[in-house]
Amino acid sequence: FFFQYRRQSTMRLSTLLLLALAPQTNAFAPQPPAVPKVNAAVQSSTSLQMGPPRPDIVLQETYGEGSRKYRRTVYTHNEWVKHRSSDRFVRNLASIFNSGVYKSLAKEVLATVGVASFLVGWNALTGGYTDLDGVQHEAIIDFLPMLTLPLTPFTLLSPSLGLLLVFRTNSSYGRWDEARKFWGLNINHTRDLNRMATAWYGHDGIPIDPNTRAEHLRQVSLLTWAFVRSMKRHLSPPDEDEDDYVAEIKSRLTPDQANAMISAVHRPNRALFDLSVAIEQLPMHFVRKNSMNNNLSIFEDTLGGSERLLSSPVPLFYSRHTARFLLTWLIFLPLALYEPFANSWNHAVMIPATAFISVCLFGIEELATQLEEPFTILPMQGFCDKIGANCD
Repeated sequence: FFFQYRRQSTMRLSTLLLLALAPQTNAFAPQPPAVPKVNAAVQSSTSLQMGPPRPDIVLQETYGEGSRKYRRTVYTHNEWVKHRSSDRFVRNLASIFNSGVYKSLAKEVLATVGVASFLVGWNALTGGYTDLDGVQHEAIIDFLPMLTLPLTPFTLLSPSLGLLLVFRTNSSYGRWDEARKFWGLNINHTRDLNRMATAWYGHDGIPIDPNTRAEHLRQVSLLTWAFVRSMKRHLSPPDEDEDDYVAEIKSRLTPDQANAMISAVHRPNRALFDLSVAIEQLPMHFVRKNSMNNNLSIFEDTLGGSERLLSSPVPLFYSRHTARFLLTWLIFLPLALYEPFANSWNHAVMIPATAFISVCLFGIEELATQLEEPFTILPMQGFCDKIGANCD
């Protein structure tokens, strides 16, 4: 009797366990064939354009605004090996004439070099010069003064200029880093959202239709991608991304969804609304739905933070004062460098020295300016493609 009672108790306990695990078992059952998509996905032409421009690219895209799309670099192990290789100094020095940063500084550097060249010629005429045979000649125009300045004012101002440039560069890098972290949060929480939808699908033992389940999860996945793709379009120049965005949205969403999203005043918000509706349609406990909706609140935060960075530069008076200070300092610097280069032939070595100093200091300011608006140098299309693949 004892063994018979024990067998009956064990059978009842097993039955209760099977009933309790039924929703989870259905949720993790092998998936049925996916519902066909509306159309084949369109590959964006703005996906990843890494590295320097190809030789056949027009000159306007090798520097300035045209070159920004080639700075959207995503590193893998191979790129990191090259990045820290022992020949990086030689490689970077060899490519100096192909640098888009230095090409952007051509006008400013030519201005300072022009001042230095004029100063060498002027002082040769008014103070005397040495010919190619080493013979010293008197001044041709002896009634005009030579143009020089003491080096002390530039020495005193150098720390102040350095602080301005350091703060400018750090502020711009901080903006780039913040934008990258926003997209990192998008990547992490899109994965989290779709993990929750897949694992928690089902509620209170209600029978689950495999086709309905597949369609519900497909909608969550597609609308998750649609949000980040709309956010990328929202933060990109219209002439670069509008056509690709429309084509991709129409190829993946239903016509009604695509038209509503494309015609919306604020497309990312429309995508979040559609995603909220898709989550609400999932058969699961409301507490779990609330946990999923927390991810949407984070998406709103990353979107709002990105809009803040795009619409609010470093205070313009700071940027303008730094640019004026730097340009004035470098324009007048040749006047102070004239005497220190007295041992060179007619002080001519001052000209390449001025060019070198100008490239270095203008380059720091140019780096800060290029980093200040981070979205057109971040590989946002690559992030969107990655999110779409992870959520599929």
